[in-house]
Amino acid sequence: MKLTPTLLTVTLFAGAASAFGLQSSPKSAIRTLRNNAAFVDSGKAMVQPIDINGKRTSSPIALQQSSSGSDGLATKGGFSALKSMDIPLLLYFFFWYVGNYYYNITNKLALKAAGGSAGFPMTISGLQLAVGCLYAIFLWVAPDARNTPKVTVDDIIKMLPVAFCFMGAHSASVFALSAGAVSFGQIVKSAEPAFAAVLSQFVYKKKISKAKWLCLPVVIGGVVLASVKELDFAVSALVSACIANLFAAFKGNENKKLMETEGLRERIGSVGNQFALTTILATLMSIPVMLIKEGSKYGEFIELWKTNPTISLNLIASGLWFYGYNELATMTLKKTNAVTQSVANTAKRVIVIVGVALVLGESMDPIKLLGCAIGISGVFLYSIIDNIIKPK
Repeated sequence: MKLTPTLLTVTLFAGAASAFGLQSSPKSAIRTLRNNAAFVDSGKAMVQPIDINGKRTSSPIALQQSSSGSDGLATKGGFSALKSMDIPLLLYFFFWYVGNYYYNITNKLALKAAGGSAGFPMTISGLQLAVGCLYAIFLWVAPDARNTPKVTVDDIIKMLPVAFCFMGAHSASVFALSAGAVSFGQIVKSAEPAFAAVLSQFVYKKKISKAKWLCLPVVIGGVVLASVKELDFAVSALVSACIANLFAAFKGNENKKLMETEGLRERIGSVGNQFALTTILATLMSIPVMLIKEGSKYGEFIELWKTNPTISLNLIASGLWFYGYNELATMTLKKTNAVTQSVANTAKRVIVIVGVALVLGESMDPIKLLGCAIGISGVFLYSIIDNIIKPK
């Protein structure tokens, strides 16, 4: 049996494993039992019914009604509706949301305990990636787990731009969340399509429709409105979140180019392997950033790690949550279409912004909520507008 792709969901998926085993139809099972029963022959009942005058009749009406009643019971019992649902996909969505939610909470708790933006945000972001690396390597080493990729040195070189952009997006995002509220950072990060549109149009020469361009002022306007009443506003948080958006937009375009390389997908082997390789390379690239930015005070960080379990436990937990929800998100998006992806990402942003703000006691000013609603609605419209208004 293959191990579950993410350590975080092993226990939870095991509880639902019995649901995946319901492969046969209850209706067909009832029909099979009835056909094999000792009291039923080739269609003629062994006990003949009688009519109103007490005479024996060969009419099988009563037995037919009983039979149809059994079939109807099986059909109306909800089993057919259950079979038509893609339960694994629903679980992917659920654990993706849960992982993203708990990552933001544990990440913020670790950052606050380590001193916020003046503490060790680059160290924490790099160690979070390292936790994911350990899990990925464990899956390759463990018996009957994940098959190792068959990539070449040339393949690794081609993956470096994607890994660098992934590292940059993660590091900048963690710094933004250390400098301001989680809700504010998420609102700014929701403007990523604006950066993706500019890069696609002017760097990668991929034309963006006029309808999409018209959606961008809505997105940017919502972010600006949400920032006006932000109590935890910091210029560094705004700039870092924008840098994270820029790196994420580059990563999306570079990843698409990478996967169009002939034979590379087959050599990597799976979505999980692709994310694992990207994470390992990003971790190696984050080491120089950690040393340059915070290397001079690592003695202080080691002391905090030993004496403050809030840092150590939440750092490890956030690393596992980060790796797990990103891998699940990749698996989820691979099974759905563009519109479903847009709805899922929009819902995820709302859940994280509101849920985390309530748990951590962050400001939820009405103007901020309005800006959040406008910005995220603009993102959703941007994602589906070409399906509504077909580009010429």
